[in-house]
Amino acid sequence: MRILVSNDDGYNAPGLEALVHALKGLGDLTVVAPETNCSGASNSLTLNRPMSVRQAANGFYYVNGTPSDCVHIALTGLLDFRPDLVVSGINNGANMGDDTLYSGTVAAATEGYLFGIPAIAFSLVQKGWEHLDSAARIARKLVEQQAANPLAGNILLNVNIPAVPYEAIQEIRVTRLGKRHPSEPVVKSSTPYGDPVYWIGPVGRVSDSAPDTDFGAIEQHAVSVTPLRLDLTHYDQLSQVKDWAGPLCVNQ
Repeated sequence: MRILVSNDDGYNAPGLEALVHALKGLGDLTVVAPETNCSGASNSLTLNRPMSVRQAANGFYYVNGTPSDCVHIALTGLLDFRPDLVVSGINNGANMGDDTLYSGTVAAATEGYLFGIPAIAFSLVQKGWEHLDSAARIARKLVEQQAANPLAGNILLNVNIPAVPYEAIQEIRVTRLGKRHPSEPVVKSSTPYGDPVYWIGPVGRVSDSAPDTDFGAIEQHAVSVTPLRLDLTHYDQLSQVKDWAGPLCVNQ
C-alpha cells in the first residue's frame, strides 16, 4: 500500500509526526506537507507565484504553499507513482460542522479525492495535542480497516477524535455534519501607526449537536467518521430557479 500523507499545520507539526509514526508498517509512506501553518486555507491553490519543494532531514517533503498545493504537486509532478490512499492530519483542533468548509486538513484529503484516490482527514478536537497518542491509534485502526476492507468507490472521510485517553473512547460512530450559528464578530484593533486591523472572531455556538452529528458524537466521547461529497448543487431549488430565470431573455 502506498500512502501519501499531508496536513495543514506544517511539516514539523507534532500531529503529522504522530500520524506517520502510527502508520509505519502499513505501507510505503510519502509525506508532502506545507512549510508553514496553513490552517483555514480551505481548498485554495497558489496561482500567483511558483512554489518550491524541499526535503527535510527526516525525509518529509515540504512546499511553500497550501495543503491543496502539496497534494496537487505530489500527484501531478513530484511522485512517480499513484498513491493508494491520501491521509491528512492529525490536525491540532476540530474540523466539524460548517467549519469543514474552511479546513486545510480536509482540503488536503479532498485534493486526493478529486484525483480519484480514497482519502481520510484526521483531527484531534482539542488544541494543544493532549491525548495525541489516542488519535494516532484511531488513525491506524481506520487505515488498517481501509487496507483490509476497502470501501467501494471513491471515498472522502472526515474523522474527528475526542481528546481523551484511548480507553475512554466509547465507539467509532458514522455521523453527518452538525451546524453552528454564524461566527462571532471580528475583533478590531489598530497598528502602532493607528491603522485599523481586524482579526477573524471566534466560531459560533453549536446549533445542531444531535447524536447522529459529529458534534454529538464528540460530546459522548465517540470518534466521528463523516463521509463527505463535493456536489454543491442545491437540487431542491433547481425547479424554483428554472421558473425564476426561465422567462428571462438575454436579448431583451
